[in-house]
Amino acid sequence: MKLTPKGQATRRRIVDGAAEYLRGTEPGAVTLDDVLAVTRTSKGQMFHYFPGGKEELLLAVAQEEADRVLIDQEPHLSDLGTWEAWTAWRDSVVARYHAQGRSCPLAALMDQVSSTPGAAEVVTELLRQWRARIEAGVVTMQDAGRISADLDAARVASAFVAGIQGGVQVLRATGSTDQLEAVLDLLIDYLRKA
Repeated sequence: MKLTPKGQATRRRIVDGAAEYLRGTEPGAVTLDDVLAVTRTSKGQMFHYFPGGKEELLLAVAQEEADRVLIDQEPHLSDLGTWEAWTAWRDSVVARYHAQGRSCPLAALMDQVSSTPGAAEVVTELLRQWRARIEAGVVTMQDAGRISADLDAARVASAFVAGIQGGVQVLRATGSTDQLEAVLDLLIDYLRKA
């Protein structure tokens, strides 16, 4: 659907309002009426911009949250060419999840839309992009001679993504970023010694 600038702004307002509301809501507790009230949207408007209803809106919000995961790591994630940049990126990841605490907006949204077509693709694409950017950083360091060229950049990037996700799951259970910090520190130390 081609939207006018005003239509794009309205759709953005609905997605942003729904995202803000959903960040503080328990999985499964969201109703379309809640979203309509919070976003000050009529049913007609909602179905105009989201013909698939609540599931389509929640999927749009999940995509927004997935994009935010990467945006919150910038400019560091796209510039992992020095050890200082790796440290700054590590600090930005820890800060993001520390601020988020036990609540994981993307995980909560994925719980809401797990059976919706396209939900798995949102997470798969997020993880693919994340891994690719970390891999590019490893390759940049290899090209500069700061990391051994023998290191498998894709495998290392996969370990970072898996480690971060594991650390985030522990954070959600305990409220502590200690494990997240540990895995990032160990992986960066591994790179320094490679």
